[in-house]
Amino acid sequence: MGIYHGGDVPIYETFSKRHRRLARGDEVEPLIYDPLPIEFRRQVVHIWNSAIGPYLVGGGIYGGPHTEYVSNLAWKAIHITLCRELGVFALGSENHNEFGQCQEFILDGTTDNALDIIEVSFKVIDSEIRHKYASSRQESQITQDADDAIQELNHRFLEYGLGYQFVDGSLMRMDSQYLHNEAIVPAISLLHRKRFEGSVRGVMSAHTHYRNGRYKEAIADALKAFESTMKTICDLKGWGYPENATAQPLIKIMFENELVPASLQSQFGAVRSLLESGIPTLRNRTSGHGQGQERIEVPEHIAAFALHVTASNIVLLVEASERK
Repeated sequence: MGIYHGGDVPIYETFSKRHRRLARGDEVEPLIYDPLPIEFRRQVVHIWNSAIGPYLVGGGIYGGPHTEYVSNLAWKAIHITLCRELGVFALGSENHNEFGQCQEFILDGTTDNALDIIEVSFKVIDSEIRHKYASSRQESQITQDADDAIQELNHRFLEYGLGYQFVDGSLMRMDSQYLHNEAIVPAISLLHRKRFEGSVRGVMSAHTHYRNGRYKEAIADALKAFESTMKTICDLKGWGYPENATAQPLIKIMFENELVPASLQSQFGAVRSLLESGIPTLRNRTSGHGQGQERIEVPEHIAAFALHVTASNIVLLVEASERK
């Protein structure tokens, strides 16, 4: 059904999302950093409700009447941390509990406010909530585990084209880990200009899969685009290649025909090694062959790496072919 599943909490591609995606076609939207749409902010609150839990009245069942719920303790920690750091006494109306004030803060605050509380709250999810007993999480009405909550947050960032990801316990700008504007956009622009139609479709498809959390499919289509680029270069140059040639023999043809000057090949040894063993190996191990009985999960950072390196090397090969 075109649904991306984040653990127990499904992320559904609605008709309107699907319609907008199809209408964009081959257009690559640049990542944005400000503002954060109100719909995105509300979706973060939904994640909070399921991954931290609401603010509850009364004591916890398992710890006795004077024991606080895990969710209440978490909201108090998030609230006081930000209050101290920002030099304020409250994040919202003092008539509301800490969770209510945090909701006000993310919904009504600046982009920096929203990013601050997203980072602090997901640090709590990642380092505190995940380690609580199942019984304590259950009584706090926590229904989403930490890994799934982080995965959903990162998916929402990508869904809105927002250039942030929560990685290794911190919120990061995506331009520091996945150089979208320096890799994907130049590759698409160059391929369009040089009329590498098959490669354009492959890169676009890979990019769409990545933004929708389909990382295995993103790697497969990125590598198809890479192979298509090399085959088109071979066709233009009159270089023969096997009918079903994959990345490794195509790379060999590129170097045998000195697409990279012989005087520089030693300096490109590392690049050649990566192209021959790195990208093809990713495809072979994750998405190029049948999986049998074992389900193979592809991490987001591996997919980002494959897209970035593939796009960069497509640009390298096309520009080199123009100059030869």
